[in-house]
Amino acid sequence: MILAAGRGERMRPLTDSVPKPLLRAGGKPLIVWTIERLARCGVRSLVINHAHKGEMIEAELGDGSSLGVSIAYSPEAQALETAGGIANALPLLGEEPFIAVNSDIFCDYDFSRLAAVVPGLQLAHLVLVPNPDHNPKGDFGLEGTRVLNDSPRRLTFAGIGLYRPALFAPLATGVPVRLAPVLRPAIAALRVSGELHRGEWRDIGTPERLAALDRDLALA
Repeated sequence: MILAAGRGERMRPLTDSVPKPLLRAGGKPLIVWTIERLARCGVRSLVINHAHKGEMIEAELGDGSSLGVSIAYSPEAQALETAGGIANALPLLGEEPFIAVNSDIFCDYDFSRLAAVVPGLQLAHLVLVPNPDHNPKGDFGLEGTRVLNDSPRRLTFAGIGLYRPALFAPLATGVPVRLAPVLRPAIAALRVSGELHRGEWRDIGTPERLAALDRDLALA
């Protein structure tokens, strides 16, 4: 699942007329970079949620065939936050573990690595990264492969996770719910694993970061 329903307030005024996932860097919409990487790693069946100007996302991507994938859409009348959006899309996601990834990141993570995690997966597996300048305190701790709520060494959640549907099944559909309050009890129960990704990763959350990515891709 690609999470694409956010309003992108920090990206305004760019997102007043274009949904954040369609903002372009290196000649492509941000979400297309993610779709292409997923496809190269063998992920071909996608669900994309959307809210703000979501019809533009569907018009741009269509059924996904031009990108080598198959896309189903989960529209939201109002953005339901991460956990709420996933809960709303569960009928499309099926009963097996699934990947969920933010549409506003740029990274070189190898999604095929997650296939090896599935057999031992409890409720969730999070990909963490070293803390960027804009999130110096981090989000979660990591001890070996165990994610911790409290740790002297905290890392930043990359916006990439592998989840069992059971984590979100208790949530009411159509209700906004953030991800952290859903994860933290599962983490406390030692049912969330994780890994550290040290490669390329950027949270494209501001016009300045978008412009920097665009410049770097032009030089690549």
